[in-house]
Amino acid sequence: MEANTAPQKGTVREVAALFFRMGLTAFGGPAAHIAMFRDEVVTRRKWLTDEHFLDLLGATNLIPGPNSTEMAIHIGYVRAGWRGLIVGGLCFILPAFLIVLALAAVYVNYGSTPAADWLLYGIKPVIIAIVAQAIWGLGRVAVKSAMLAAVGVVVFVLYLLGINEILLLFGGAFFVLLTRVVRKNENIAAIFFAPGSLVVSALANVPVSLDTLFLTFLKIGALLYGGGYVLLAFVRTDFVDHLGWLTNQQILDAVAIGQVTPGPLFTTATFIGYVLAGVPGAILSTIGIFLPSFIFVLISNPFIPRLRNSPVLSGFLDGVNASALGLMAAVTLELAQNAVIDGVTAVLALAAAVLLIRFKINSTWLIAGGALVGLLVGQLVS
Repeated sequence: MEANTAPQKGTVREVAALFFRMGLTAFGGPAAHIAMFRDEVVTRRKWLTDEHFLDLLGATNLIPGPNSTEMAIHIGYVRAGWRGLIVGGLCFILPAFLIVLALAAVYVNYGSTPAADWLLYGIKPVIIAIVAQAIWGLGRVAVKSAMLAAVGVVVFVLYLLGINEILLLFGGAFFVLLTRVVRKNENIAAIFFAPGSLVVSALANVPVSLDTLFLTFLKIGALLYGGGYVLLAFVRTDFVDHLGWLTNQQILDAVAIGQVTPGPLFTTATFIGYVLAGVPGAILSTIGIFLPSFIFVLISNPFIPRLRNSPVLSGFLDGVNASALGLMAAVTLELAQNAVIDGVTAVLALAAAVLLIRFKINSTWLIAGGALVGLLVGQLVS
């Protein structure tokens, strides 16, 4: 199936079943989520080709919001139309929302977060294997030339040197685009990207308001690039510095909850909303931070085939894809330094890679196995 050929349509039910399960089992952050999505919709179910999957991934990197959630929304839209768009996103978000809501209630009542170190001990090295396998598989499709390979490598190195990921993403895309223009001697009048800006005044120690809570997370969801760590900066600026509603320790606790639960990391908003305003706050905060993603995907998805079918603009998409893989590889390397920390985790990562690549074991089962190993090791050493 060519990238510009419409994929076979499916049902809303199958979209719901897949992404609800992903919402329950997708640990490890956006890179791991995307790797698991590829395993399910490209390798196993054949809903998409690798090239189409990459184009959707590239599109999510061009718009603000949580990348893995937007991929779920994109895939749902491609598979089952606008109903699939809504159901895919909601089913991926809902399990994490409910889990984080329950943990937030425990946190508020008992003042501490549940211990999950040993669970993560076993899961993290498996995640590294899953992401590495996805990078390898996607790279064989995305790296169509020596130039695209060079772009990916340069982005990989510059990210590790501390260069901003958004600058690298768009820099790589425009470099490839301009190279195509020069080679083809074609003219493009202008390509503009204006994410916009929003000035937030200092409002320290104002009373908690549901309206302000919702609008603050709506703003974050509409403007935030860069994933979970950038989310931390946004949340701290708004809720600690500007509004004075949270302490630094509460922000760290919120991030810890996001890291030990499956599904989107942006359900950190659910935790904060509950801590500040109970269940209504949790619901409004979650809606606020995710709503822009549904709108952005609905607007951008129809333009993806046009980008791919344009001889010149497809270079922009190729550049985004190559840059995104470079970023993904760099993040994976950083994660591996914290995940593979001893002989047990090294064996776990290697075994997961072999089971995934050689025997095509479902990544969900590998994560469950890693979690079990982590808990067993914790029992043995305690």
